[in-house]
Amino acid sequence: MADDKQDTLTLKWGTLKAWRFVSDEAQKVAEDIDTRGLSWSMGAAQQNMTPAHQQAVCDLIDAVNCEEIWNDWTGEKMSKDEAKKYVMEYSR
Repeated sequence: MADDKQDTLTLKWGTLKAWRFVSDEAQKVAEDIDTRGLSWSMGAAQQNMTPAHQQAVCDLIDAVNCEEIWNDWTGEKMSKDEAKKYVMEYSR
C-alpha cells in the first residue's frame, strides 16, 4: 500500500495512466498544466503526446514527492530520471 504522505505516479505508453497528488508542489504543477491549454485523452493509449505534453509529464515527474514511479506496462519501478527518459523517448 502506498504511503499516504507521498504522491504516486503511474505511466503507461509514454504518458500518465494514474496519479495521486498529496504534496503541495505536485498539486501546484498539475494546476499549472491545466492552464497550458493541452488536451488530454481519457485513456493513456489514445493520448497524442506532443513535445508540450511530454514536457508537462516531465514537470509532474519532477514535482511529485515519491522515490519511484511505476511503469504499468512492465510492472517495474523507475527513478525520476528513468521515468523522464521513458516519456521523452517513447515512440508508438
